[in-house]
Amino acid sequence: MLSGRRYRLELDAAQAGLCEMFGDVCRAVWNTGLEQRREYRRRGAWMNYVPQAAELAEAKEDFPWLAEAPSHVLQQTLRDLDRACREHGTFRVRWRSKARWSPSFRFPAGNRIMVERIGRRWGRAKLPKLGWVRFRWSRPLDGVVRSATVTRRGRHWFVSFLVEDGRATPERHAMPQAAVGVDRGVRIAATTSDGDFHDRPYVTPGEAKRLRRLQQRLSRCERGSNRRRSVLAKINAITGRVRDRRADFCAQTAAELAACNAVVVLEDLRTRSMTASAAGTVEEPGRNVRQKAGLNRAILDKGWHLLELALRNAARTTGTAVVLVNPAYTSQTCHACKHVDPTSRESQAAFGCTACGHRDHADVNAAKNILNAAGHAVSGRGDLGTSRSVKRQPPVTRTRTGRSSRAARVTAIPACKGREEVKR
Repeated sequence: MLSGRRYRLELDAAQAGLCEMFGDVCRAVWNTGLEQRREYRRRGAWMNYVPQAAELAEAKEDFPWLAEAPSHVLQQTLRDLDRACREHGTFRVRWRSKARWSPSFRFPAGNRIMVERIGRRWGRAKLPKLGWVRFRWSRPLDGVVRSATVTRRGRHWFVSFLVEDGRATPERHAMPQAAVGVDRGVRIAATTSDGDFHDRPYVTPGEAKRLRRLQQRLSRCERGSNRRRSVLAKINAITGRVRDRRADFCAQTAAELAACNAVVVLEDLRTRSMTASAAGTVEEPGRNVRQKAGLNRAILDKGWHLLELALRNAARTTGTAVVLVNPAYTSQTCHACKHVDPTSRESQAAFGCTACGHRDHADVNAAKNILNAAGHAVSGRGDLGTSRSVKRQPPVTRTRTGRSSRAARVTAIPACKGREEVKR
């Protein structure tokens, strides 16, 4: 099984300069290749990786600065561009701006990468044209290196190793009768059909106050000035810590859910479309723009999509199947009598059925409806009934099998061994 290992690099001035230069060359290759593809599409022709890689080799004679970066690093940039254009469309792929894009490049030849541990806290890796670089040994490598990706975030550089850890995928989850529905919200990040609430604050009150002051100071800075760069660096330091806390919360929650359940059911939410701006155009301005902007920030702050990605990653090691169902009316339907009424949702937390009088926490009621939409019965504790078997799906990619009696999109993810005990 392939997995990632990420470490923080400690580069000297020469190595940091080389990394910056490699990133600049890769950015230039990406933008040039993207413009070439767009020009070909405008003419009705097609351009792919093979001719672009050949032209890149010829261009090194006229542009010697292209030869300063490793050849396979530039080839990987063209491969990434080719995949992005095939998946998203040539005119939807974004340019890599020097101001907005963080330098990143990948060494694909794992046999040319050497990794050694040189102390309790330090290790080193030998990368092409960079030589030996030191990094913080924060976790074991536990595998054979297949590739290495160097990125910069803020003022720190990181290296991510793709390793083959040699683990096999189990055919059966440790708890095959357990299933759970998860409702994602803007007040509570994740609520399960068992009645568990998973949430935590990502920013402290002091950080929020300081971030607001820095944003006000940023609005008064002149674009391109040193003062503006200094303020942006301070803002990025705070937002970087917030991003790390969000990722850590999603990873821990996903690991717990995947280890305790053979099936995890989520709503099929398209967060990119849900968080689109409502500003509209000059001819047709949007309505309730500020309210929609606040909702967008709340959705992105809770990390709905990040939690789904973390669940898919954790499911690989436990054998859990991640099921996506239609989100329509899950928060308006009574779990007890299946009556649908928007007025049953009395508030953000209270649900009282107008037909049968059933009362429950609104998010827990929605989570039970999400689990039911996948075809699983919910018992008193929210798991599968003993008389029912888990509907296991083969380990395939995303396919459509129906949408909540009409179409529920199911994704089954192969995984490895999970925990045998469940915390109740």
